[in-house]
Amino acid sequence: MAYRETARMQQRKQATRDTIVVQALKLLDERGFAGIQMVVLAQRANLATGTLYRYFGSKEQLCETLFKQATQIEIQQVQEQLQHEQANASERIAAALTTFAKRALRAPTTAWALIAEPVEPIVVAARLKYRERYAQLFEQAIELGIADGSLPQQNSALASRALVGAIAEALIGPLAQQAQQNEQQSISDSVRFCLQAITARTW
Repeated sequence: MAYRETARMQQRKQATRDTIVVQALKLLDERGFAGIQMVVLAQRANLATGTLYRYFGSKEQLCETLFKQATQIEIQQVQEQLQHEQANASERIAAALTTFAKRALRAPTTAWALIAEPVEPIVVAARLKYRERYAQLFEQAIELGIADGSLPQQNSALASRALVGAIAEALIGPLAQQAQQNEQQSISDSVRFCLQAITARTW
């Protein structure tokens, strides 16, 4: 007769996994992917180091999970702004870019980790996948803008990918340190640059 876990056992295992992920996300916010050490994580989660490997076969698998979870949160934030009904497409794009910029500057270590930190191939693959998801969201928004007349005719696939690259590059690494000194101005400048690119007019 095959062994079957009880519902209580499944709940306990899920709770342990959730604890590991929560503590690992805190480490990510403090130190980036390079600073995630399994021994330190085990201490923070009050677990034996070996227990971590029962839930994640390697540090790379854990980092992939963290990347996906953290990035999905950011994508949801952008998506919510792009779905506002009481604004035209260009206004929704501006709101989404502003939200992205604000969150990046307020958590620069996490932003750097998600966008540009050198990582293992498994995380690079996830990064490319989710970057494409951002681009698809903005592409849809640009197409709606063309349809409602708030944006000029343009190559929406190319424009959306340029938009994602521009806002990301403006807010990570050394630039983030400078931007934090005058957060609101940095956000305004970055968003203005992106909007000028897709509207072909001065903002």
